[in-house]
Amino acid sequence: MFKNYLKIVLRNLRKHHSFSIINIGGLAIGIAGCLLISLFIDDELNFDNMFPDADRIYRLNIDHRVGGETNKYAAVASPMAATLARDFSQIEMITRFRLVGSTLIRKPDAELNVKENHVVGADSAFFEMFGLDLIAGNAKTALTEPNALVLTKTAAEKHFGADEVLGQTLILNNKKACTITGVIDDLPKNSFLRDYHVFISISSFDDAESIAWNKWIFPTFVKLQPGANVEDLQAFLNTVMEKYLIPWAMTFMPGLTVEKSRAAEKETGNYMKFGAIPLTDIHLHSPDRKSEFNPNSSIQNVYILAFIGLFLILLACVNFMNLSTAHSLKRAKEVGIRKTLGSNRLSLIRQFLAESGLISLIALLAALLIAELIMPFFNELSGKAISMPFSNLVFWLFLIAATALLGLFSGSYPAFFMSKFLPVKVLKSGGQGSPEAGNVRSFLVVFQFAISIFLIAGTLVIFQQLQFIQNKDLGFQKDQILIVDDVEAAGNQSEAFKQNVEQLGQVERVSLSSFLPTPSARDGVTFFPEGRITETESALILQNWQVDHDYVSALDLEIIAGRDFNRQFSTDSGAIILNESAVAMLGLQPEAAPGMRLTKDFHRPDKENMEYFTIIGVVKNFHFESLRSDIGALSLTLGGTANRMIVKLHAGNFSNVIADIEQIWNSMAPGLPFNYYFMDDSFNDTYKAELRLGNIFITFTILSIVIAGLGLFGLAIFNAEKRTKEIGVRKVLGATVANVVTLLSRDFVKLVLAANFIAWPLAWYAMNKWLQNFAFRVEMEWWVFALAGGLALLIALLTVSTQAIKAALANPVEALRYE
Repeated sequence: MFKNYLKIVLRNLRKHHSFSIINIGGLAIGIAGCLLISLFIDDELNFDNMFPDADRIYRLNIDHRVGGETNKYAAVASPMAATLARDFSQIEMITRFRLVGSTLIRKPDAELNVKENHVVGADSAFFEMFGLDLIAGNAKTALTEPNALVLTKTAAEKHFGADEVLGQTLILNNKKACTITGVIDDLPKNSFLRDYHVFISISSFDDAESIAWNKWIFPTFVKLQPGANVEDLQAFLNTVMEKYLIPWAMTFMPGLTVEKSRAAEKETGNYMKFGAIPLTDIHLHSPDRKSEFNPNSSIQNVYILAFIGLFLILLACVNFMNLSTAHSLKRAKEVGIRKTLGSNRLSLIRQFLAESGLISLIALLAALLIAELIMPFFNELSGKAISMPFSNLVFWLFLIAATALLGLFSGSYPAFFMSKFLPVKVLKSGGQGSPEAGNVRSFLVVFQFAISIFLIAGTLVIFQQLQFIQNKDLGFQKDQILIVDDVEAAGNQSEAFKQNVEQLGQVERVSLSSFLPTPSARDGVTFFPEGRITETESALILQNWQVDHDYVSALDLEIIAGRDFNRQFSTDSGAIILNESAVAMLGLQPEAAPGMRLTKDFHRPDKENMEYFTIIGVVKNFHFESLRSDIGALSLTLGGTANRMIVKLHAGNFSNVIADIEQIWNSMAPGLPFNYYFMDDSFNDTYKAELRLGNIFITFTILSIVIAGLGLFGLAIFNAEKRTKEIGVRKVLGATVANVVTLLSRDFVKLVLAANFIAWPLAWYAMNKWLQNFAFRVEMEWWVFALAGGLALLIALLTVSTQAIKAALANPVEALRYE
């Protein structure tokens, strides 16, 4: 029986090759797109699942609101780990990290430094917590001593080649000599540690044992005991504020009490909440937290891509149903003869389902080939390193089951429809037109184009938002700004380096600072207004950036009250500039802020000797965080160690001035790499996830349009063939080509217009939800949806008109001879 079905399928594929190519091609494209999206989603959903006992590991977070501003942190203070280990019995293990960032590294006898972009401090429990085995070294002792380093295999080969690395020394930032105590395998690409290659013992840092609860730079992970309840952990974390943090604060704020703190929270709405998030949820459920190891994705993006994958496969199935029912009239006689010879309806249904299953299998093989060929492009598009798991038995079982289900689903309606044909009618008339079949085909065309219009509208909205991000006035200049990295490594030569660069003709302004409006290391600092350090509600947690006198002018920040830093005022060493958000937290207008004094030195016991900063100016709000977030509170003070040079350039050929700056660098800091980038490139990196989503959306929208277009093309061929005699008669009676094209196109136009009214509200709702991720976003305009509908209509007309024009230009004599 199977052999018979196979013969029939192959014969029909060969006999009706145009329909076969359209059917199999559409199905193969849909399966290939759905397969790629499924592999992407599987990779996203399995982040950090490779670690043993991942389901028992949690990261601690802080949600904090003060002065109307809410901030979220993926790190906590240093004493949190010791507090949990001592007072919460349901914890099996705790490990801490300390964020470091980029570091220059060299061997003691080497002249040149090598930059490692992802360095992090870690404690000795790190390896056991995450089930990591060392290739070399002892996991229990590798990170116990100060200045101990553990490298990944890639980093070890990078710095030492094939040499033995244990016991070797590396110099960090030309200052600190560290000993290599271990080597581990590279960490998985779908883990939160994916980009990290250098781990330095946390005891190497002076603040590792600090008892201060207000410095949140230690990402902390806990593993619960088997059977322990995360609700109990959360209940303990809910007590941390009153049981530990406030008593610590009371040591330098004598008037503070738990009761006063509760009253202040109730009155102001300020809060500090400690929480825990499962390790496996971090990648998709922890967006926009400060102090993350890597930028995270969003579960919303997974939902969006899942819907696109579902849409693609549904479009492919709809094509199959539509073309099969349309094509069924050509097989009506076959059905009639089979029924006359004794075939019952059930056997016919089995035959047609078997045919659709075989076609699905052929489409699957084509889809695997397509997916494998475009996999490199897809990986580049998505930023992944996905490969086809051909050696995985589960993968093949899933494909076979999915193909069988696809064949059953896509072939079900044609099978049941064709098996209903009445032998007497089909043998008498040569076919059986069915209003029901026509209605179903119309519905399926509407469904196809509703999906396509939805995706086109979504693509346009995403594109609009990305354009808005690119073109929005950020409040600072990001174009023509060159950033020279690792200036700190030049030591006392950095100021001389700045002065030499200022002499170059194409350089307009130079500033030294470690802080940038684009992604850079930063931390919140607690300030109190003068005379109000005992009032917890008066605490201001501000970003505090150490800058030089030229910073504001180099970035074209706008002073709206007071003045900028000035070298002529020696008292500016104790001056501070706030942004509008910080002034709003003080409850003041910008003009009233200059002259007010703030302190961050409130924890010292001799309060009479506290150091104060005097507000000298207010800078207009500028976007130093992602546009997903509101503009936070910021302060600028003079001083600090500068790790970056900001070079504001005049328009022109940048390659020449970069070469000149590099020459100055090499003469003043020999052996140090010259690392630079442009600020607008760094800005774009902030929105990589959105750019990738936009590109993926565009790619699969085009695929959906291709699939819908293929189906419409097949229906247009069928429609033109069915009405060949009618077209011939009309042409003999004087119909023009335009009349015939209009006749064959208008029904499809009506269906596409109907699809608009289904797609528009759905697209508006979905994209409105996506835009909610951005504090600053575009407003969706009516013309976006009109344009999406217009594009879909244009595509439909172009697809249908090719066959309509062909039919209209045919010789009417041949058309009338057709039947």
